[in-house]
Amino acid sequence: MDNQEDRAQFHDMSQSTQEDWQIIMRHNIPFSQDGGRRILDHLKLLDGDFGGFAVDRLTHSLQTATRAHRDGRDDDYVVMALLHDIGDTLGATNHPDIAAAILKPFVSEKLLWIVQNHGIFQGQNFFHHLGLDRDMREQFRGHEWFADTEEFIDKYDCPSFDPNYDTLPLSFFEPMVMQLFRSPLNSIYKRAAEAVA
Repeated sequence: MDNQEDRAQFHDMSQSTQEDWQIIMRHNIPFSQDGGRRILDHLKLLDGDFGGFAVDRLTHSLQTATRAHRDGRDDDYVVMALLHDIGDTLGATNHPDIAAAILKPFVSEKLLWIVQNHGIFQGQNFFHHLGLDRDMREQFRGHEWFADTEEFIDKYDCPSFDPNYDTLPLSFFEPMVMQLFRSPLNSIYKRAAEAVA
């Protein structure tokens, strides 16, 4: 139970003190380190949400990650593959942006670029059915991670709507998610968190 003495005393952030922020950071560290659990809980919201596809969104995410794992990708890549569509429930029109925002402090610039742009790259396969430019990805031709993003789409994302595929369960990926979200690679708060820890 939270008690008054273990809470900051300001009611206006401009009046905060160093003591207030020491209290806040003491609470923030375990909260931040448990981010993987909250990510997994949110990912479960995709369970049973088919959106017209042959498999639900969670199964699609699990299949994408399973394919990446079986292809020998490292854990960071596999978690990116698992979470690439986590934004579907919050941002149907910009789901790659949501996944990228979640992953940004925890993955390399390359993996961030892949997840950020996967929506445009996958359009090669269906944009023309919606009256859109299926070659929209060509605006990025020449980018250092163009081929990597194209490979993510072709090998892992696009074929992962198969109800008969031997998909690994979410519990298999849980340790990878928990490890990745334990500590950010980069964040404006990283140094402050390390100082309090």
